[in-house]
Amino acid sequence: MESRIIDLSEEPASLRIHYEQLIIKRGDKENSVPLEEVAALIVAHPAVNFTQAVLNGIIAHGGIFIICNERRLPAGMLLPLEGHSTQTERISAQINASVPLQKQLWAQLVNAKLKAQSELLSEISGNDWGIGYLARKIRSGDPANIEAQASRRYWQALFGETFRRIPGAEDNINSLLNYGYAILRGIIARAICGTGLHPSIGIHHHNRYNPFCLADDLMEPFRPLVDASVFTIIQERGPDAPLDKVSKTLLLEKIVLRRFELKGEERTLFEISSRLAVSLVSVYLGKSRKLQIPAI
Repeated sequence: MESRIIDLSEEPASLRIHYEQLIIKRGDKENSVPLEEVAALIVAHPAVNFTQAVLNGIIAHGGIFIICNERRLPAGMLLPLEGHSTQTERISAQINASVPLQKQLWAQLVNAKLKAQSELLSEISGNDWGIGYLARKIRSGDPANIEAQASRRYWQALFGETFRRIPGAEDNINSLLNYGYAILRGIIARAICGTGLHPSIGIHHHNRYNPFCLADDLMEPFRPLVDASVFTIIQERGPDAPLDKVSKTLLLEKIVLRRFELKGEERTLFEISSRLAVSLVSVYLGKSRKLQIPAI
């Protein structure tokens, strides 16, 4: 039996139950999914309608229902009190993960991020500024802080020597990056919740005021996707491109609607981020030692 994570974020939908099937209606089209296959239903679009029967049907079959806020970040979860859910086991394994394991996982994530940065710079300029070499030097926990060394080279190569990446800054490029990362963070956070892990228990990021530490960890390899999208917008609209409706639409199209090739098949960012989260569960449960990080 296939376990499916259903993410309703791109368009309005109406949900109902019919003979142990979840019926999803989008416009004039209807699709059905057996309730026993629904591992998680994630509602991120504000125009999704559902009934109490939908909630009860998903929960009764061991699934999880996740509702998102206006920023499309998980705001709440409805979990089964009995049945087939293994969330307790998974969160327990997540909490008890050893420090050496967390350091190994962080090294894998940073390595993947730097490789993606290297490929992006090579694609746009024919020179990766030595970031590919730095990626090969990363060790468990990144004690030499190779990530920061690469970051200084990367931003100058991508947006010029005068650019400074400041998360809270409101200049045009930083604003575009901030918006793109917010979209990415929401997608990763939903994937995490859909696997039964807790998004606030991070691998490397630890902040008592941050409810999405794990999302900030797992989104690292995907950040160059946002960077590439912003670079393209700057090329198309100029260095002073504002964070207006046009730019937001372009970012959504380049991030949310983009398709990626994975094992010969086209997949959405929702699907490949879910696979990464599922692979993290396997690591926490001792079934694997390596994350399945797709090359983007």
